[in-house]
Amino acid sequence: MTALPVFTVADLEAVPRFEPERFDNDDAVALGLLGVEVIRHHRANLAVRIVLRGDVVFVAKLGTTGPGNDPWLAGKAAVAERFGEPSLLVRRRHEEAGTPFADRTDIDHDVFRAHGGSVPIFVDGEVVGTITMSGEPDVVDHALVAETIRRYRSV
Repeated sequence: MTALPVFTVADLEAVPRFEPERFDNDDAVALGLLGVEVIRHHRANLAVRIVLRGDVVFVAKLGTTGPGNDPWLAGKAAVAERFGEPSLLVRRRHEEAGTPFADRTDIDHDVFRAHGGSVPIFVDGEVVGTITMSGEPDVVDHALVAETIRRYRSV
């Protein structure tokens, strides 16, 4: 990716939730491996992490990523899980309302990081996990998660 992608609230709201009929550990690994393919295709420096029902089922750190990405992976996923929306959408909603997420006093900002790159996984209307990427500008993280989900849906 050369130019950074731009996502508005409307753009993000127009994308259907990621809600497969079922999603187990094998599905999480398959999704994670697709994420690795997408990361390699774009020659990105990204870590990808799939959490299912509180358990880290898949993690891969490519390029220059490492332990410094762990708090970002966890923090973005915490936002997606708590709000039931992509972490970038949570951030953009706050920006659009003129109340930056970072200014919220009811949030532990060491735990919740409203930056792009995490999307909740739903089954039967319930958030059961997240797919998260970290390592590039957050809009790139989000774009590659979205591409991974599109590829997964088409398999």
